[in-house]
Amino acid sequence: MKDNADMTQITPETLFSPTNIWQSWLDVEVALAHAQADLGIIPPSAAEGIAAVAQVGTLGLETLEDEARRTHAPIHALTKVLSDRAGQAGRYVHWGATTQNVMQTGRLLLMRRAQERLYRHLASAVDQLAALARHHAETPMIGRTNRQHALPISFGFKVASWIEELSRTVARLESMEQRVFVLPFGGAVGAMHAFDGQGQAVNRLMAERLGLSQMLVPGRAVNDIFADYVAQLALWATTAERIARELYALMSEEINEVAETLEPGVVGSSTMPHKINPKRVVHVIAMAADLRSAVIPAMEGALTANEGDAAANHLVVRTLDRACPLAWKLAQAFDELCGLITARPVQMAANLDASGANSASERLMMLMAPLLGHLQAHDLLHDVLTTAGPDPDMVATKVAALHQLKGSISVDVARAALDSRTYLGESSRIAQDAAMMGHKLAKRLRDRADPVD
Repeated sequence: MKDNADMTQITPETLFSPTNIWQSWLDVEVALAHAQADLGIIPPSAAEGIAAVAQVGTLGLETLEDEARRTHAPIHALTKVLSDRAGQAGRYVHWGATTQNVMQTGRLLLMRRAQERLYRHLASAVDQLAALARHHAETPMIGRTNRQHALPISFGFKVASWIEELSRTVARLESMEQRVFVLPFGGAVGAMHAFDGQGQAVNRLMAERLGLSQMLVPGRAVNDIFADYVAQLALWATTAERIARELYALMSEEINEVAETLEPGVVGSSTMPHKINPKRVVHVIAMAADLRSAVIPAMEGALTANEGDAAANHLVVRTLDRACPLAWKLAQAFDELCGLITARPVQMAANLDASGANSASERLMMLMAPLLGHLQAHDLLHDVLTTAGPDPDMVATKVAALHQLKGSISVDVARAALDSRTYLGESSRIAQDAAMMGHKLAKRLRDRADPVD
């Protein structure tokens, strides 16, 4: 079902605005009326009459909210105002439904809208990372494990790991949709009492009209689906923060291998005129941590009692009101960050060279291993590096002189093996494959996203 034209321009800030919330409930009431008319439960003219006036702009936001303040029952207020405006058709408004059916379903419709916007930003972010991976598929840099220099890689290889992790994020979000974007619409306790044996058919037709999946037990105590949703958003936040934190570390003055490309005139510090601090990356890190914190209240809200639990529902609503827009804003900020990343190959090469013979020592060890066995080659080279330090020429000379090798490896061969800039493993292939993966993923996400508002 397309977005109702009566809704406000959708943004993270307006997603759960009063107008959008009320309109989502009205959309559910219209879907219910049409489904029941199709089945002969209510007259077709009643469904048409309800649909004709079921817009916030027609009913009046102030009128709806005034009635809700008076009754402390928003859906009862909605049905009264809608019924009054619909004339004779108003007799059939909310036929056999219950408050939580409408409220939960309406919120799910808005969550799904936000999900499409999130995908759109992820598509842009992955596309930009894919271009970065391809461009820097052979740009050498030092790899790091346990925060220490390890083997050389290319910057494109590092970006490739981010792309693949984001592809898993998307896979989790998409698989989650099958469980979460469902229709919890079954009447007072979920057993479809008021539909005269046609509850399953009503549910099926409503689900089709609203673009949701069906549930076997469409009850009011299904808050686990919302906990699932928030948990997947939290995992998305974890991936975004992991990438942002690595970029933040690489931006440090001591490493200085990447930077944010900021506009001229950006001020980094009020006290140090020379200083330009990273801007976007720190916002991504902070928002991601904030979003992850929503998991605990979401899990608490899933602990419902019996066939309905208003306290749990209030907690879930509060959690979703914070988490859903925040996930969208995080995707926006992450998208912007990916567009600002600038690699610094000269500094990458300098940091790589600082490790000297150490960073490519594995390649020399693997030349020695067929002659000595792996363990002896490892131990002998370890001793050489301990005494000679990281100087490649000295290490090559000492290795060539090892009596155990019997002159099988010359100084030139040993020195060439220690050239860290040419020892990148399959970094280039992996980066190119990831770039292709990223572009394909971005296209698929764009193809499935709804039109821009």
